[in-house]
Amino acid sequence: MNAELDRFIRVYLSLEQAYDTSGYLRPTLHAFADEYVTAVKDGLESALRSREVSVEAYERLTDVEFCSEDSLYEYLNRMYAYLFLGREPQPTPPG
Repeated sequence: MNAELDRFIRVYLSLEQAYDTSGYLRPTLHAFADEYVTAVKDGLESALRSREVSVEAYERLTDVEFCSEDSLYEYLNRMYAYLFLGREPQPTPPG
């Protein structure tokens, strides 16, 4: 996971933010410099491809628990579609 994705997850997908679907997440990300947005996108694509982020590592970053890696990656895939493909609605972690 690159530093930009790590920072994005810690700040915007943490327990305090993960269930807020008020619509600010996508516009907030895309308000950053193009280089940062591209780095978050590339980092998320890489993590989805390699499945390098474990449930335990994600919980350490966010305090959000997932029951399995499959559920974590389902959420991260939906988050990618929301952030970069314009899909609605903004996903929330299960629970």
